[in-house]
Amino acid sequence: MITLADIRAAQARLEGVTLKTGLVPWPESAPGEQWFFKPESLQPIGAFKLRGGYNKIASLSPAERARGVIAFSSGNHAQGVAYAARSLGIRAVIVMPARAPEIKRVKTEAMGAEVILLAEGGEEEWRAHAEALAADQGLTMVPPFNDET
Repeated sequence: MITLADIRAAQARLEGVTLKTGLVPWPESAPGEQWFFKPESLQPIGAFKLRGGYNKIASLSPAERARGVIAFSSGNHAQGVAYAARSLGIRAVIVMPARAPEIKRVKTEAMGAEVILLAEGGEEEWRAHAEALAADQGLTMVPPFNDET
């Protein structure tokens, strides 16, 4: 379970890396309600996914950093991991579906990540391929969601 101390530690790791996006009132809120949104599109990669990827990678041990990281993603998480790895001087491998938008692949590669394209399958196949590579090469998996480490 994620604790308040975990959140504060993540906040410290992300200081100076991500923008502090404020709450912006949504102009089309329902009558009697006020909705807000956070413009995470202002982050360096244009998405909130940088937060989780960077936090995970920044929390790795020196030995884990030396071996590198791997992720599976068709877009924003891939770019978040690539950006974080480049910022921290760490090797990144991204397993991506061949049908992913070309701009996502190009931007991920431009940030220094090695992209492996898979022509077949869905998320389970991408995950399995990434897990096999992680085991074979000693890479640390950076999952796209639900990572409590």
